[in-house]
Amino acid sequence: MGNCDIKIDENRILTVSNLNSYYKDKAAGFSMTPVRRQILKDVSFEMMKGEIVGLVGESGCGKSTLAKSILDIVKDYEGSIEHYSRGAQMIFQDPYGSLNPSKTIGWILEEPLRIRGELKDSERNKRVNEMIRLVGLDEGYLDRRPRELSGGQRQRICIALALMLEPELIIADEPVSALDVTVQDQILKLLLKLNKELGIAILFISHDLKVVYSVCSRVMVMKEGEIVEQGTDEEIYKSPSHPYTKQLLNSVLEDLDV
Repeated sequence: MGNCDIKIDENRILTVSNLNSYYKDKAAGFSMTPVRRQILKDVSFEMMKGEIVGLVGESGCGKSTLAKSILDIVKDYEGSIEHYSRGAQMIFQDPYGSLNPSKTIGWILEEPLRIRGELKDSERNKRVNEMIRLVGLDEGYLDRRPRELSGGQRQRICIALALMLEPELIIADEPVSALDVTVQDQILKLLLKLNKELGIAILFISHDLKVVYSVCSRVMVMKEGEIVEQGTDEEIYKSPSHPYTKQLLNSVLEDLDV
């Protein structure tokens, strides 16, 4: 969208301004020097406390790069990323790959608290029990290992893990794409419940416009590393202005009640 004026608001939780992010490709041919390749191009947007913002676009358009830039995983960027809250956390697409297979669920959930080192053993145990109940599981799962859980249960554990340090912003990167339709619906309802009860802001990344419409109040559309359009769900789904947005919507509008 190019340069844009971002309104300053005391309720803001994240401001991204004129962001250009880069990866270094491996050296090819006779060259020994990695090639610096631009992925994100002049990305600007703002998020407010407690809102759920959708980021949609085809695979490879730069959605995950944006998430990793916000979390300082991708460090090669120009522009600014300003957080106005406690450390943001990520929920990844693959719940099994996100969990240590050799450890119990209880050990995994307690680990961020051990690293922080502020709580006693009893306080950490209490926090772990609270979190696993919050995501709809009981304490009996704490002695299990990730391989003993279903995909939906593992994703619930990943959500609990993201919540352990009480963040005010969560980035959910394709959090339901690896799940079947019934389980997808359960996880989406859980995220909406947590958003309502805890007031957590969620940047919800997906290629599925139907899923985004069901959970997000505002939507950003990304194409080839640029945000080509952003607005409320009503504006994007009922009155899209960019040809790419219209193209994405053509295949799903019949299935949406808009």
